[in-house]
Amino acid sequence: MTDKKKKILVIAGARPNFMKIAPLLREFRKYKTRFRVNLVHTGQHYDSRMSDVFFRDLGMSMPDIYLGVGSGSQAVQTANLMTAFEKVLIKERPEWIVVVGDVNSTLACSLVASKLNVKVAHVEAGLRSFDRTMPEEINRVVTDSLSDALFVSEQSGLVNLKKEGVAKSKVFFTGNVMIDTLLYQMPKIEKSDILSNLKITPGEYGVLTLHRPGNVDEKKSLMEIHKIIRAITSRITLVYAMHPRTKKMIGEHGLNRFFSEIKNLITIEPLGYIDFIKLVKHSAFVLTDSGGIQEETTVLKIPCLTMRENTERPVTIKEGTNILVGRDPSKIIRAFGGILKGKNKRGKTPGFWDGQAARRIVKIMAGF
Repeated sequence: MTDKKKKILVIAGARPNFMKIAPLLREFRKYKTRFRVNLVHTGQHYDSRMSDVFFRDLGMSMPDIYLGVGSGSQAVQTANLMTAFEKVLIKERPEWIVVVGDVNSTLACSLVASKLNVKVAHVEAGLRSFDRTMPEEINRVVTDSLSDALFVSEQSGLVNLKKEGVAKSKVFFTGNVMIDTLLYQMPKIEKSDILSNLKITPGEYGVLTLHRPGNVDEKKSLMEIHKIIRAITSRITLVYAMHPRTKKMIGEHGLNRFFSEIKNLITIEPLGYIDFIKLVKHSAFVLTDSGGIQEETTVLKIPCLTMRENTERPVTIKEGTNILVGRDPSKIIRAFGGILKGKNKRGKTPGFWDGQAARRIVKIMAGF
């Protein structure tokens, strides 16, 4: 008897992907008679602190296929991803692949699938920073141009895809799968004991995360960040969940002592999802250059200062709690001062950020 189930490969490669695929995998399981779904982990994030812990936190089964690609330059990593994934596609022969976000795995797997005539579904399509110096922007634009189904998380995505001439029949406004995970995991998040472990009090600390090359790769930018941290920690405790890339660059530039001597700075290893969201949820504010954290803080109603000149998530500024501050110390300190005085943006939850995005996506795919 012929298996009439649609075979789908769901692709994950880096930390932000796992929170996005977890609700999709849960929903696909509800359609067992319709789909055969395998999870492919490309291994783009190979550090267990950036990968394995998320499978445990999110209650996900381990990947069906693991490529183990690891690190490398943009070109080397993308080429290795394409070479490894091509073998998987030829062997598995799925009807669809599902990619999420904007990491190199998203681009590489979409390119390979498109050339082998496998349909591509892109979750979180249409986001644009309009900054082509960001590798993620190239990944977003190319992936969307190759995709057969584009699932959009915010209204700006619909506008961008229309301007780019993407056929309306391919585009679906389904909401934000990151928020599906946030809301689904909230009971577990509340049970985290990370605050007591760090000996910090709710509302009396800020959270810092930085990882983008433009912020952490050069000594000059790291010294500017050092100055900003010193100004903030003169008034409030700051918890710095340090990304492996940032830690490496601080060491390479001989700045370990400068950062270690800052008072009221608690530097910790990257946290799992549950502990990190608990940390954010009870903070006074977050200073970050992450895309996903801009969304999470908007839903959690936590002030977010984004250390970038642009964002591909404008709804977090228009409707949410996000403020772009770049690396301008005066702008950051002014915004930070307003937060301490209770003058921060309150924001509201954007449309379709309701915990049901994955349900909408899988229902649409079941109808194809």
